[in-house]
Amino acid sequence: MRDSIRLLTIRGIQLRVHLTFPLILIWAMLQFGLFTGLGWEGALFGVIVILLLFGIVVLHELGHSIAAQNYGIDVEEIVLLPIGGVALLKRIPEKPMQEFVIAIAGPAVNFALAGVLLVLDALFGLAGRYADPVQGLGDLQTLSVASVFNYVFVANLFLAFFNLIPAFPMDGGRILRALLATRLNYARATGIAVAIGQTLAWIIGLWGFLNGAFFVILVAIFIYIGAGQENQQVQIRHVLRDLTVRHAYSRRVRVLSPTTTLAEAVEHVVTGFQSDFPVCEGDHLEGLVTYRNLIDGLSKHAPTTAVSAVMTTNLKPLAPEDALDHAQQEMMRQGVDVLPVVEGKHFKGLLTSRDVSEVYRVASIQPDLLPKLRETGVSLEPQR
Repeated sequence: MRDSIRLLTIRGIQLRVHLTFPLILIWAMLQFGLFTGLGWEGALFGVIVILLLFGIVVLHELGHSIAAQNYGIDVEEIVLLPIGGVALLKRIPEKPMQEFVIAIAGPAVNFALAGVLLVLDALFGLAGRYADPVQGLGDLQTLSVASVFNYVFVANLFLAFFNLIPAFPMDGGRILRALLATRLNYARATGIAVAIGQTLAWIIGLWGFLNGAFFVILVAIFIYIGAGQENQQVQIRHVLRDLTVRHAYSRRVRVLSPTTTLAEAVEHVVTGFQSDFPVCEGDHLEGLVTYRNLIDGLSKHAPTTAVSAVMTTNLKPLAPEDALDHAQQEMMRQGVDVLPVVEGKHFKGLLTSRDVSEVYRVASIQPDLLPKLRETGVSLEPQR
């Protein structure tokens, strides 16, 4: 994920922290220090418990990741955001029970961790003078082992139960879909799970509105939007599932040489319909000059500068036989709207998000075209 910093690698998985992550630490200092009147002691308490809580989030996401790896699914990275963490899998589980196991593995880690913490409390009395950590949650007036332990224990349980809410994007929504998908097709199972999740979001949001709970309203909005996005992505994958990049990529594109100047590239943008250009030496792909590359390049270099000085070279190209839904996910993962298509070492064309959208719209309206496309390999690329 862009705008993140790599901390370390665990089992081949990069653990990254988003650049906005310090915001949650600032919030913790204000919440436990300034707003409670506890001063620097409260602020330090807030920073400690938030860091420990995100350590638990890492373990939660590792639970998902290790379960995915056991099914041969690669996990690219775990990214920590101010609102939590996310494990980015390179592909969707092929079978419903695989998704079930992967989804439930995260909360299972939290429950296992809760058991470990209870054993430590029984051995060392970490909860302080209270019979259990839940009773001690309200005693956060001082920075102590007991106050930190009680807060982290309860927060760990909250993380487990919150993620089991049967609504996307929480784990419970994926668990529900996996169970439904054992009887229904994947798209239908997703539709039902999304409907249930969005209904729960309305109920949660209404409760928050009636009780003046602003944070609960935000959670309801988060659930509702997340469920809708999941449904949209799954429906797109369902329509595109049997198509490949070969059916959609643009073949008739203008190609630049490494020595083409920025001024010449801009002229092509202004006089044509293309704004992203492959840079090739012969038919060998050297890089890609996007519209953003051109604008940034012109702000830093003279118009006579060669495009090779500003082109992007670290994009992962697609192959004609790659699944089209995979190609769409790859564009989203790399944060781009266009990717080059190569066969072996030979440049073949460009696939843009517009190409994918056009194929999706046609296939959605006329699904009977799909078998013909698969048989003939006809391209639905726009005329440029």
